[in-house]
Amino acid sequence: MKKIEAIIRKTKFEEVWEALHEAGIEFFSYWDVRGVGQAREGRVYRGVVYDTSTIERTKLSIIVRDKNVEKTVNAILGSARSGEIGDGKIFIIPIEESYRIRTGEKGDESLYIKGKEE
Repeated sequence: MKKIEAIIRKTKFEEVWEALHEAGIEFFSYWDVRGVGQAREGRVYRGVVYDTSTIERTKLSIIVRDKNVEKTVNAILGSARSGEIGDGKIFIIPIEESYRIRTGEKGDESLYIKGKEE
């Protein structure tokens, strides 16, 4: 099992959500976050200068079975990319164990619903 953390542009969230759903990833958590990155200049929008030294992003946290890592990463890469600086990052972290609280199932069986498995 792996934990995939992705930091993406807030404007790309809906596209990423749809791409993950199409890839069969139906559960994940997300947060609106702020961070600092390489973009340091101010941007002008309708005559107002905005400081972009702190950047608003969305952070996704997705736990998947090993066999679903590649399709999850590809869904994020394909839908979150704009080609400009600040598109974000993806991190993959090993997970030792997981449990489904309701049933007590453990391991990768706790990550999917039996009968819905591809």
